[in-house]
Amino acid sequence: MNRRQFLIASGSAPLLAQTAAPAPELEWVDAKKLTVEGLGFKEVKSPYDRLPGRAEGVVPPPVWNLSRDSAGALVRFTAATTEIQARWTVTNKNLAAANITAVASSGLDLYARTDTGKWRWLGVGQPKFPDTTAALVNGIPATEREFMVYLPLRNGVTSLEFGVSKGSAIKPGPARAPGSKPIVFYGTSITHGIGASRAGMTHVAMLGRMFNREVINLGFSGNGRMEPEVVKFVAELDPAVFVLDCLPNMNPQQVTERIVPGVKLLREAHPNTPILLVEDRNIQTGFLVEARRKANEANHAALRESFRSLNAEDVAQIYYLEGANLLGDDGEGTVDGSHPTDLGFTRQAVEFERVLRPLLK
Repeated sequence: MNRRQFLIASGSAPLLAQTAAPAPELEWVDAKKLTVEGLGFKEVKSPYDRLPGRAEGVVPPPVWNLSRDSAGALVRFTAATTEIQARWTVTNKNLAAANITAVASSGLDLYARTDTGKWRWLGVGQPKFPDTTAALVNGIPATEREFMVYLPLRNGVTSLEFGVSKGSAIKPGPARAPGSKPIVFYGTSITHGIGASRAGMTHVAMLGRMFNREVINLGFSGNGRMEPEVVKFVAELDPAVFVLDCLPNMNPQQVTERIVPGVKLLREAHPNTPILLVEDRNIQTGFLVEARRKANEANHAALRESFRSLNAEDVAQIYYLEGANLLGDDGEGTVDGSHPTDLGFTRQAVEFERVLRPLLK
């Protein structure tokens, strides 16, 4: 019996090849037409750079190169869509590193505002090099709501688009409250976000959600040493608060030489803006590694002395955050004794919120 006779005899019909469902029709929009936040300068070489083009050749070369990372940048928009896709291009083929995931380093991180007004995580975009097209989320109700997408922490982005269901009327996110200036964070790899599992899990990003306020991340991995050439660019910004968190990459001599002049430079440009000095977090091996503990303590002592000196000179609106509780006391808050895990960043955010909230009022 041949196959045709068998099918007739058995009463079975031939199996037909399954046809794939048609791809949904999407409406694509350039992210620059939406609400882009976290970038303090406009005259940039690439749309998501963190320092202006004129900083090249002025700031130390590593700082310039790191400023091309899009850390802290985000896009807000509203849409009534059942799905959100993204396509983006990154500049660095190294999508991850030993102490940061590919999603955090080079991917996208999507949040949605809930019906109660809270921001809640919703999806990620896993990166490829150099171009990625990926669904961030699908299968959600087509109810208009606000979305927020964090850009890569440790890679440069040259283009970014979002795709939503056709006719979803994607629009820029709503304006912030009148007079709501951003918070500027200037610091090291910890501020940059090294160790976070995704871009929304840095303490800088968390604080932006806590305060419903724009934040500007000027963290530079392995750098952030209060060089005057860099501080001058920081002083060009006009925030609600300056947060200076540079000690992890400084030594006591640099602290003594640079903190007071750097603060005075900021104060000259902004007579009334609060400035928060942040102690170095306690290195998590310090309970046994004496040299690391003593280095921490020496940095802390130098910063406290600088703080006392500023107070003695009646430099106004200078505040201080001790480092002892930034990572907790159980040793579980870091990847490597230094760079926070998501747990460490969460603990840092709680400590920063405690000090920043009264300053923002």
